[in-house]
Amino acid sequence: MLAFRKTAPAFGADIVTVPEPTLPAAGMATIEVAAAGICGSDIHAYEWTSGYEFMQRFLPLTLGHEFSGIVEAVGEGVQDIQVGDRVVCWPTIACEKCHACSAGRPQDCSDRRIIGFHVNGGFAGRVTVPAINCRVVPTDLPLDVAALAEPLAVAVHAVNTADISAGDQVVVLGPGPIGLGMAFVASKRGAEVLVAGFNDDVRLKHARDLGVAATVDLARETLREAVEQHFGRPVDRVLEATGISTSVAEGLAVLRSSGIFVVAGIHSRPLELDLTRFVREKKQLRAAHDTTNEALSEAISLLADHAQVLSAMATHRCPLSKAAEGFELARSREAVKVLLIPDGEQE
Repeated sequence: MLAFRKTAPAFGADIVTVPEPTLPAAGMATIEVAAAGICGSDIHAYEWTSGYEFMQRFLPLTLGHEFSGIVEAVGEGVQDIQVGDRVVCWPTIACEKCHACSAGRPQDCSDRRIIGFHVNGGFAGRVTVPAINCRVVPTDLPLDVAALAEPLAVAVHAVNTADISAGDQVVVLGPGPIGLGMAFVASKRGAEVLVAGFNDDVRLKHARDLGVAATVDLARETLREAVEQHFGRPVDRVLEATGISTSVAEGLAVLRSSGIFVVAGIHSRPLELDLTRFVREKKQLRAAHDTTNEALSEAISLLADHAQVLSAMATHRCPLSKAAEGFELARSREAVKVLLIPDGEQE
């Protein structure tokens, strides 16, 4: 079968032919992949940017952690899913032994592995994963839309981390898939949201299509000006999904005293922070990475309830055999979410 693999510690990845999976071992499940999304972290791995050197000892490795599909086979002892189930996958594989796992926090596992970064992922016709990581999705939810569950779950977790509730005034920095997801979820919680991008006309339009009316292109005005014009005061919450550390400083500058800033982007450069001012203004800086079981369940429910609206986030679909073209498209600002569809699968 075809697979899109990271084969060397350098820029790029390759379409290769790999063996079909064997019968899954105990506790494992083989999924026939229907659709797999290209994530910003996949792009970092593809570009081999700083922070992804840990992958080198696992190469060659099939990328892809945002995928949906149909259970094709299960190993001994699997009870929660069965052959024929339509599923998505939580990509974090927990050790089930450490203190965090014992406390019911697998996302904080000290020895966690990530599908698509430590073990083979979903940019292939089939993938074998721990059955415990699979979540059954409604039968009427199209599988290409279901592939959005993992990034939407990351967005739900970020909104939860920010303690956003009705009436909050919120700025979302970055109109990529995670940022748009955060804006959508915050809006559904009753928050007033402003989405900011930079030379992002296409993706900011998608924010408005998701029902987030207020957007600003920071190529045309500053964030401070936009916040003053839209809200008239510093905001209660700022959510960041840009991956540009300077945007954190800009966001903190428009956050009210005792407000909460959540960083969700992956950054290749450090943040310079005036700690004295930060302390005196009592601002809170939090990090949101990965997701939780509760957030993943909420994401699946949101997709089921708002499938038509949220499906618009999947702006492009490419056959797996043209994955490199899909990655180049994902690296541009013309796409929100690019889905790779195994050749011959177009659900």
